[in-house]
Amino acid sequence: MSACESAWEEKRLLDRLLEEERSILDVREDLDGTVVRFSAPVAGSGRHASAPCLIRLQSADARKYVANLVILQIHAAEL
Repeated sequence: MSACESAWEEKRLLDRLLEEERSILDVREDLDGTVVRFSAPVAGSGRHASAPCLIRLQSADARKYVANLVILQIHAAEL
């Protein structure tokens, strides 16, 4: 898989988790990439209850994308 395809897949995964009405709880950087922890879906969202999940991002583009998502989430919480 090319770097572009890898970044695209990681971005799609992030978007899918956010569509499930999950929120980003934690972002940690290490030498192997970025680990993002998502909440369980919001109660009453029509989604089946599930546990929080962790994903590891390795592409630089997806890592920048998640940083922008965190900024948007913080901004939305302030409104």
